[in-house]
Amino acid sequence: DTVQAAALRVFLPHLNDWITERQEAAAYYDEKLKSISGIRIPQKTNYSTHTYHQYTIRVLNGKRDALKSFFTEKKIGHMIYYPIPCHLQKALDSIGYKKGDFPHAEKASEEVISLPIFPGITKAEQDYVVAAIGDFVESSFK
Repeated sequence: DTVQAAALRVFLPHLNDWITERQEAAAYYDEKLKSISGIRIPQKTNYSTHTYHQYTIRVLNGKRDALKSFFTEKKIGHMIYYPIPCHLQKALDSIGYKKGDFPHAEKASEEVISLPIFPGITKAEQDYVVAAIGDFVESSFK
């Protein structure tokens, strides 16, 4: 509609800059998080790029929900976008998939959590998130 078109007309010229800011923030997270045991950062490939609408890490050893609670206590924004893998969601019941049909997706749904990332996020904000993850890992993975 015309309202959405008006909003897009204002925001669209900034899109590439916002994507660049997200990519820079993701690179900063990559650098700061790569050596923290107990988590896995997103993998990159040489043949594509990512806009980093989300920056999603894997938390190993069944500790994702504990990290989620820790983030809540520390007032750190976070999100679990797919707590139920797509093939097990009620909307797709008619397809007939069952638990165990896509074990990698099921495991990911239990391990992933998305960190704060947005155009304009500061390194200080990211450092706070990284330090919290480090504190969590140090206390939880002993």
